[in-house]
Amino acid sequence: MEAIRVENLRKRYGKFEVLKGVNLTADFGKVTAILGPNASGKTTLIKCILGHVIPDSGSVYVKGLNTSEGVEYKRFIGYVPQEPDFPENLTPIEIINLISSIRNSKALKAGEVIKSFKLGEFMTKKIKNLSGGTKQKVNLLLALAFDPEILILDEPTVGLDPVSSVKFKEILLKEKEKGKAIVMSSHIISEVEELADQIIFLMEGKVKVRGSVEELKDLAKESKLDRAIVKLLEE
Repeated sequence: MEAIRVENLRKRYGKFEVLKGVNLTADFGKVTAILGPNASGKTTLIKCILGHVIPDSGSVYVKGLNTSEGVEYKRFIGYVPQEPDFPENLTPIEIINLISSIRNSKALKAGEVIKSFKLGEFMTKKIKNLSGGTKQKVNLLLALAFDPEILILDEPTVGLDPVSSVKFKEILLKEKEKGKAIVMSSHIISEVEELADQIIFLMEGKVKVRGSVEELKDLAKESKLDRAIVKLLEE
């Protein structure tokens, strides 16, 4: 079942066309990885799906809801931005309580994620006093805490130590098994190869390569995903 559908999405900043007719679908129970070099349009695409950026043309549907016709779709989504921007004088627990009040829902999974990332001792410390890696764990906590049906993750493991990165991937696979839809951008090919069911490779605002890890390897006749993508881009 489709969680997200993007149809002919276009976005321009001045003379620079960032997205040039992008089409994609992301299904429940699957991990869709969005790859591409810098300035390929990955973050703009994610922000268009979230409603943070308004496309010039095209459509985005979340659970069948056209995102240009209201904001109800946002309650289905948990989002991890590439660079978390929290109120520096609040603590993680205060931020969770604030979001809970705004969403009018309980952070049912917060305890589980806090335990997995060993965040307990940091929950009452102000954000400004936390390390970059701990802030990223809080970033992930906020996305997962409210048990959303759809997770959108922009470079989610940046700043995580190896142990936390493994824990996060374990959590992500469990969420997938529960039928969640997961859309993630990443520049770590090994991570994508481990997690992704579908790969969308953007370059210069267009989808250049699309398929599962095994499909891309078979198509390129390569055993490694990075080599397969490079070969397919050259064709």
